[in-house]
Amino acid sequence: MHTNTSELPAAGPSLKKGVLFYLIMVALFSIGLYQVMNSGQRLENHSWTQITSTSELKTKPLGMVSGTAVSAGMFEEVLHQFLSNLTHPLSIALLQIIIIISISRIFSYLMRLLGQPTVIGEIIAGIFLGPSVFGSAMPLIWSSVFPIASLPNLHSISTIGLSLFMFIIGLELDISLLNKRIQTALFVSHASILIPFLMGVFLAYQLYSDFAPGGISFLTFGLFIGVSMSITAFPVLARIIQERGLSRTPLGVMAITCAATDDISAWCILAIVIAIAKAGNVGSALFTLLLAVGYVLIMFRLVKPFMKKLSEKFVFRGQITRPYVAMSILVLLVSAYVAEVIGIHALFGAFLAGVTIPHDPKIKEALRQKIEDVSLLLFLPVFFAFTGLRTQIGLLVSDGLWGVCLLVLLVAVAGKVFGTVVASKLMNQTWKNSFSLGVLMNTRGLMELVVLNIGYDLGIISPEIFVVLVIMAIATTLMTGPLLNLIDRIWPEPMQAIAVPAAGHEEELH
Repeated sequence: MHTNTSELPAAGPSLKKGVLFYLIMVALFSIGLYQVMNSGQRLENHSWTQITSTSELKTKPLGMVSGTAVSAGMFEEVLHQFLSNLTHPLSIALLQIIIIISISRIFSYLMRLLGQPTVIGEIIAGIFLGPSVFGSAMPLIWSSVFPIASLPNLHSISTIGLSLFMFIIGLELDISLLNKRIQTALFVSHASILIPFLMGVFLAYQLYSDFAPGGISFLTFGLFIGVSMSITAFPVLARIIQERGLSRTPLGVMAITCAATDDISAWCILAIVIAIAKAGNVGSALFTLLLAVGYVLIMFRLVKPFMKKLSEKFVFRGQITRPYVAMSILVLLVSAYVAEVIGIHALFGAFLAGVTIPHDPKIKEALRQKIEDVSLLLFLPVFFAFTGLRTQIGLLVSDGLWGVCLLVLLVAVAGKVFGTVVASKLMNQTWKNSFSLGVLMNTRGLMELVVLNIGYDLGIISPEIFVVLVIMAIATTLMTGPLLNLIDRIWPEPMQAIAVPAAGHEEELH
C-alpha cells in the first residue's frame, strides 16, 4: 500500500528537540537524586556515629574498624536476606505448588497411558510427595520443601479447592435423572449403601479396640467406618462411563443415577456422623441436625428460587454475566461458611450450593468452565499432596497392618459389589449389567479421600486406619477398568444405546 509521505509531519526537528529534552530531564533527575541521597547519607552517618561509635570502640581495638569488616558484614547481610526470602511462607508455598503440579502432571500422563483416570495419577503423585517415598529417599530436602509449619497453609488451600470442586459436583448433579428413575435408583443405590455400611460397622467392631483414637466413642468410629465403606466416587465414575462410551446406554444412565443418589445419601449420613463427632453424643447432635435440616430447607426454598430469578435477569442467550458469576461464588462461600458453623462441614455446604443453581445446561456449562480448570489443575493436586503428606505407608510394615488392609479391602469390595448385584437382579437387570453396575459403584476415588480427610481432621480415625483406607480407595478405583474388561469378555454382547443421555457428564474430568 502506497503511503503519501507529504501528509506526514516533518519528524526531524521535533525528534531532535525531544531527544534534547529527554537528556536534560535525565541529567536533572540524576543530579537532584544524587544531592538528596548524599545529604541524607550525611544525616544517616551522623546518627549512626552517635549510636555506634562508643560501643564499637569498647569492643574492638583502635584501627580494627576497617573496610574489610564492612564488606564482610554486607555480604553476610545479603546472604541473610536471601535465606530469609527463601524460607518465607509465601516462597515455600509457591515452591510447593510448582512441585506438586509438575509431579501431578507426570503421574497423570503415565496413568492415562495405562488406561486409568487421571485422578489416579494425582493421588499416586500425592503419596509420592509424602514421607513414604520423597521423604524417605531425601529426608533433608523433603523437610525443607514441606516443613511441618507449612502444612496448615496447604490444608487451607486444599479446602478452598475442594469447596470449588464440590460446588462443581453439585452443579453437575441432574436431579431430573433421579425423578425419572427414582424407584430403581433408590432401591439399587440404597442397597449399595446399606449392605457395605452394615459390613463396615461389623469391621469397626473388630478394629475399635486396637486402632480407634483415644476419646472417640464406638458410635462415632463405627458410623464413620460404615460411611467409608459406602462411598461411591460420582465424578470418577462419570469419567469412566464417558471414556468407555457408556453414557447413552441403560447401564451408563443407571450407574450415573445410582451414583448421584448414593452421593446425596452418603453425604447426609456423613453430616450426621460429623454432628455426633463434634457434639460428643446423639442428644447434643440432634440440635445440630435440626439446624442442618433448616439450612437445607432454606437453600432449596429460598436460595434456589432466588438463583433462578437472578438467572432470568443476568443470563442472556446462554451467556452469564459477571454479576451472576459473582453471586454464584458468594452463594458457594456463604453456604460453605454456614455449613461449617452449624457443624456439618464446609464441603457439604459447597456441594449444596451447586445443587441450587438452576438446571439450565448453558448456565451450568458456563459456570463449570469458569471454575473447573482452576479447581482441577491447581487446587486438587494440592489436596492430593496434602493427603499424601499424611499417608505413611511405612506404618503398614512397622505395625503389621497388611492383614488389616486386606480385610478392609475385602469388606469394601464385597459389600459394594454384592449389594449392588443382588439389588440389580431383583430389578430384572441382566447378569452383565448387574456385575458391571456393582463394579462401577465400587469406584471410590476422590470422594473417599475427601471423606477420609474429614475423619482424620476430626480425630475419628488414627493415622494407621487412615493409611489403610487410602490404600483401599486407590485399589478399588484402579480395579474398575480391568474388572469391566473381564466382564466384557465373560458377557460379550454389546450395549444398546438409548435416547436419554447422562446429561452434563460427558466432559467430567475427575
